[in-house]
Amino acid sequence: MNKETLSPEESQTLLNLLKVRFEKNMSRHSGLEWNKIQAKLEANPEKLRSLHEMEITDGEPDVIGYDENTNEYFFVDCAAESPKGRRSFCYDRKALDSRKEHKPKDNVIDVAAAMGIALLTEGQYRELQQFGNFDTKTSSWIVTPEPIRKLGGAIFADYRYGTIFVYHNGAESYYAARGFRGSLRV
Repeated sequence: MNKETLSPEESQTLLNLLKVRFEKNMSRHSGLEWNKIQAKLEANPEKLRSLHEMEITDGEPDVIGYDENTNEYFFVDCAAESPKGRRSFCYDRKALDSRKEHKPKDNVIDVAAAMGIALLTEGQYRELQQFGNFDTKTSSWIVTPEPIRKLGGAIFADYRYGTIFVYHNGAESYYAARGFRGSLRV
């Protein structure tokens, strides 16, 4: 991320866009009120900046839950396909450094960290699929368990044939149709 916070104009533009998306997709967050979410966003400009990064990389972030224990709203990339601005990355820095030729431009772990968001876990990916059919033509890297990563692998998921599939690949691989979805707690 280039700046710590957005300008007042950028913030208002993003809040308006998020509100329209929120109101258009009430099935993702029934019972939640936009004015409470907006107040939390306005009180946390660094979170608004992360949502901006999700938006400009075509993630279409939206609220899909609320955690009463932590008083946090849960935003996730809700674009129909893996965000266009976050595709063709390998899994992590170790994988990127291991490639001798045809290196991808970056890796999902570092990009997510720079954006201030977290990569979805398998459970979060499955939860997202309750709100629609996501990644029917693309796939998304998800958090890889350490034992798999230690052996050189990484996992990704997609939705085909009415089913959520979780697959494996070498962590250094990258594809034009594979990106990653992020989450943000506010």
